[in-house]
Amino acid sequence: MDVKSTFDAAAPAYDRLRRQLIPCFDDFYGSAVETLPFPRGAAPRILDLGAGTGLLAERLLARWPRARLVLLDLSEEMLDRARRRFAHLGRQVVVRSGDYLADPLGGPYDAVVSALSIHHLSDPAKRALFRRVHGVLRPGGWFVDADNVLAPTPALAAADRKGWIVRVRRSGIADAELAAALRRTRLDVLAPLSDQLAWLRAAGFDEVDCRYKWLHFAVFGGRRTRLRRGGGARPRSSPPRRPPSGRRPAGA
Repeated sequence: MDVKSTFDAAAPAYDRLRRQLIPCFDDFYGSAVETLPFPRGAAPRILDLGAGTGLLAERLLARWPRARLVLLDLSEEMLDRARRRFAHLGRQVVVRSGDYLADPLGGPYDAVVSALSIHHLSDPAKRALFRRVHGVLRPGGWFVDADNVLAPTPALAAADRKGWIVRVRRSGIADAELAAALRRTRLDVLAPLSDQLAWLRAAGFDEVDCRYKWLHFAVFGGRRTRLRRGGGARPRSSPPRRPPSGRRPAGA
């Protein structure tokens, strides 16, 4: 069971099931868009990591119709749906198959975004990706990650998972579709939100914060430090040291 083959297989029903599997769908995706500070009418250049079928990209374009997007994902089956979704926009939306940990990312970008993808990476890979993202942003550019996170204690993580399953069942989802979603959570490598905020600061981001959270769904990120007049970066204070956290599978 690997990420690419799993999401290739899930692609046909992916969009149809999103609102059932993400009970906080509108707030979750909406918060990711609202976090970006661009004025209406702007034409930001945005990289979408693990873009899938283009659900987040569609919402970004609804807010900024002149935005130029690059969508990157491992799953060709997911990206085929993204290509059809944005075919009418031509080169305004570039859809690329690739590994965002290893392949060139291009840039510079005004923003890098991701939704429900980075939680499949190991913790060292998450930290490495945050550094890569920082490197492809323009000074003052933003990174926003809408993802699943691990609660601070095993009891809270279990409560998050239980609460999520209860809400998903209320949606009327078929048992087979819920079972498939639960199997996909075996790929999850969730990390505590506090750790990920610290990793962003260590990668060079400022204005780091969590903008939305419901159970294990969170929207967080930060800004690449702006250049001061004269070319130097603004000074950045070191993040506080945090005690090591345990790891426990959970998922969405």
